[in-house]
Amino acid sequence: MSQHTVTLYPSRQFKDNARSALGDTELRHSLRTAMDFLMAKRLSAFPDENELETLRTLGETIRQRCLAKLPTLLEQLEAKLTANGIQVHWAETPAEANQIIQGLIDRRNGKLAVKGKSMVSEETELNHHLEAHGVTAVESDMGEYIVQMAGEKPTHIIMPAIHKTKAQIAKLFSENIPDTPYTEDVDELIQIGRKALRHLYMKADVGISGVNFAVAETGTLCLVENEGNGRMCTTVPDMHIAITGIEKVVEKLSDVVPLYSLLTRSAIGQPITTYFNMISSPRKEGELDGPREVHLVLLDNGRSQAYADTQLRKTLQCIRCGACMNHCPVYTRIGGHAYGTTYPGPIGEIISPHLLGLENTSDLPTASSLCGACGEVCPVRIPIPEMLMRLREESQRPANEHVAHPLRGQGAGRTGKESIAWRVWKGVVGKASHYKLFGWTASHLRALTPVNQPGWTQNHVPMKPAAKTLHQLIKEREAKRS
Repeated sequence: MSQHTVTLYPSRQFKDNARSALGDTELRHSLRTAMDFLMAKRLSAFPDENELETLRTLGETIRQRCLAKLPTLLEQLEAKLTANGIQVHWAETPAEANQIIQGLIDRRNGKLAVKGKSMVSEETELNHHLEAHGVTAVESDMGEYIVQMAGEKPTHIIMPAIHKTKAQIAKLFSENIPDTPYTEDVDELIQIGRKALRHLYMKADVGISGVNFAVAETGTLCLVENEGNGRMCTTVPDMHIAITGIEKVVEKLSDVVPLYSLLTRSAIGQPITTYFNMISSPRKEGELDGPREVHLVLLDNGRSQAYADTQLRKTLQCIRCGACMNHCPVYTRIGGHAYGTTYPGPIGEIISPHLLGLENTSDLPTASSLCGACGEVCPVRIPIPEMLMRLREESQRPANEHVAHPLRGQGAGRTGKESIAWRVWKGVVGKASHYKLFGWTASHLRALTPVNQPGWTQNHVPMKPAAKTLHQLIKEREAKRS
């Protein structure tokens, strides 16, 4: 694999990252083309508006029911998985999750892990942790394989390399895969990648994957994929380690069907994916393939914070389809890297503050026009604009103010200048006499209004007080009538 240093994008630098992305014309063209395609695909996947709304309501109901029972369902899931022969591990933090997985691999003296797509492992920076401890982790999803080779983070939760052109991928492959000629033929590039990966499955000591749905009723791990790499990762190596967030549990196997239909059609406009994997146990006696050990790591990492607040709990309804990103006017112009978080776009703006704290993500809830497109396309009806407004409020709330469920980093977006500005504003509008004096002064000194108004004139003409206040205009009108 590539020895490039992995490039991280700190979320605290969101504004600088966004400015840089807006200046990258090639990136903006790639994103615009891809997002237009994905929006059209999703639209064609739901030709019946009534069916779509009925399915969205059903999906929302299922997710809310499962979240309402989450503690009980997690215990039931553990019991069923254990009875099926799958070992369950609990991790509160990314560091704990990485240590658990490293310990399992070390126990087998493992040196090579092949990975199916897993955003939670991106969340924990698992690959870099394993590399630091002598284990090579190779991404087998084609998009993940490309961004790993480029030393980058995924820019989209469904299509990690959507920001890359075929010329950039051709260059990467020719430089990093031995004996690979330069070609921009997409089919050839895919075959080159598959050939490079195929022999790794047989050599790997461990297969690592994510989980789309974990069924408490049956103790089943469900994985959705299109390339077959997920099935290879979970069946060929002798050990399979799955990692997922605690919110991915569903109550019944029947709950998976509508969620699966919503996921595939919302994500890439497919009625169904090529592979739907259901894993309920390790290899049994008499079976010819499958892992001899299966482990599941359940990660919290701030999800309990979101769960504790009834309003913010809706964040955990997400099924990771990425539709909100595809329709967001901000994401479609700057891409995922600008956010500096594992989950970019609208869903990242509402979940990252719980994972990383508001002190590291205070700019993200404001990275939205609040147009509502994300909420309109969410297959499980997460009210994302409502969540964004709530997080903006928490970011500005005084750090020492007592609330029932405080968020980590409460008040991180509050600055001294803003505090002074709001105190002045409160003083102006708090008394009628102060407000009238302010209006009179503003109208008479309107010629002194600055032309450059930070945060406004970047996209608008300067604001300028009217020559007469509303009170004055009303008095003049009444005088004329009399």
